[in-house]
Amino acid sequence: MSKSFVATTVAATGLSLLMVASSLASQINTGGRTGAYFGRFCPELKTALKKSAFDYECALSKGSRENLQRVVSDPTQIGYSQFDVFALEKTILGGENLFTTIRADLGNECLFMVTKNRQITNFGEVAALAASLRFILPPEKSGSAATFEFLQQIDPNGLGLATSVSHAASTDEAIEQALASNDAVTLFVQFPDPENARFKLIDKLEGHAIPVIDRNILRQQIGGEKVYYAEETEISNPKWLKSSDRVITACTPMVLFTGNSSRVEDSTARRDLDDLVKTVRALKADDLRPKEGFFKRMWRKTKRLSAKSVEGIVDLSEKAREKAAPTLEAAKKKSKELMEKAGPALEAAKEKSKELIEQAGPALETAKEKGKELMEKAGDLAEQAKEKGKELMGKAKDATE
Repeated sequence: MSKSFVATTVAATGLSLLMVASSLASQINTGGRTGAYFGRFCPELKTALKKSAFDYECALSKGSRENLQRVVSDPTQIGYSQFDVFALEKTILGGENLFTTIRADLGNECLFMVTKNRQITNFGEVAALAASLRFILPPEKSGSAATFEFLQQIDPNGLGLATSVSHAASTDEAIEQALASNDAVTLFVQFPDPENARFKLIDKLEGHAIPVIDRNILRQQIGGEKVYYAEETEISNPKWLKSSDRVITACTPMVLFTGNSSRVEDSTARRDLDDLVKTVRALKADDLRPKEGFFKRMWRKTKRLSAKSVEGIVDLSEKAREKAAPTLEAAKKKSKELMEKAGPALEAAKEKSKELIEQAGPALETAKEKGKELMEKAGDLAEQAKEKGKELMGKAKDATE
């Protein structure tokens, strides 16, 4: 994690000791305006809560990280998060006692890595080329940015070698910027909804999705719970004489959470929060899921795959790393060799530069003196011209009179 983020999270943890601010209460923290949290899931939750006399509003945010930080500040708020981010960040923010998981069975969000470069076809190739690629990600407080950092941590000799990493103002902008050239990649995490504007944007800009599948990714666990599952997802609708595009990638459960009620000082508000959690847990999953469009069909169109089913893709990723390893090692060796050769040349150039400066010293001093002399002469001439002009002006005045 970045130092700036750790500092932010430490500050946020301190806020948990403060009394709940009423101005921030009754809020469901989601994500961007075009994302599924805000536009598709939150309206269903808001309606379900309203029926039980809980008055909550959907609030925009930068994503999972910011949602977690807001609930640290006010435990009566609700938030959506990717499970990978939720599991990692709650430890950084202060531990299990900060949050209460309400539901984690409403659907899985998937990792989509997108580029314009058709030569890059699997995660192993991305990892092997990481040092030379540009990664343009969604905002720093987004869940997608946190997922990318996690992937770097578990892959220090692959994706962890990426040095050109920047953040766009939104996920949509990250996609647009990454698909503007062949040397850039973006990563975002969301539901595989072909109707979503982001997938249509990728299609329009001629980008393609890379399977985020790797043996190391699929074996990750946090607190004894598996973080990622391999799933086959649909990312475009069928077209004339063309079937829908599908991609096999890693997916992580979506978590609906709130603050731990023990952190709520007001006894009435504490009981209300406990009642809210019990109420939402008692609802059917379908009551909290979108009921129109692709989301209505997604649960049967997205298929979780067994380890055996994804073995071929995992092998491709590993072979890409193995194939690139000698090339990368050779490049590293060549770079070191060139630096060593350049050392004496740089030292010689440095000495020559020093010698030339020393030789130029007397000449520069002479030029400086000559310049001073010329300036003085120019000053005298200017003064004479001034006097002459004054004299001529006087004569002209006498002549006119």
